[in-house]
Amino acid sequence: MKSVVYQAFSQKEAKEFDIELPGAQQAEAFVRAFLKRSTPRMSQQAREHQLQRKAVVLEYSTRRKRKEKKKKSKGLSARQRRELRLFDIKPEQQRYSLFLPLHELWKQYIRDLCGGLKPDTQPQMIQAKLLKADLHGALVSVTKSKCPSYVGVTGILLQETKHVFKVLTKEDRLKAQIADAC
Repeated sequence: MKSVVYQAFSQKEAKEFDIELPGAQQAEAFVRAFLKRSTPRMSQQAREHQLQRKAVVLEYSTRRKRKEKKKKSKGLSARQRRELRLFDIKPEQQRYSLFLPLHELWKQYIRDLCGGLKPDTQPQMIQAKLLKADLHGALVSVTKSKCPSYVGVTGILLQETKHVFKVLTKEDRLKAQIADAC
């Protein structure tokens, strides 16, 4: 039954029931409207000219979605890091015995770094490699400082920043040696 209801009328049936089928004028109007939507940058005259000459390349007529730019995480600012206290070592973790394995790793790192150096290597090469070496975990001793209270402090270097060295002594005390100032 549904197939009979939804079946399209033939020309003969349309005349019989006095129903108007989409004619050539409606079809032409539809095609013109479609072409106008599909070629928005083209004038009407240019469109007519293109239709008489050759096939028309249609543009994609729906609005293009803007691509959302992925926000790169820039990380935390220096102020945010200070507020979160990311680089502060908690007092319960300030124990010399906890950082002895770090010192052992540092000794192995220096051995590997200097392992490629032969006795006949130029001193400038050795000096250049040691200047670039990472000091985290090194056993350091302060021999000269503008602040006399830091002279003689020995311990494992925990943090090395632009102006501050944080050294953990055998007495489990964290000393912050400020470079170039007291």
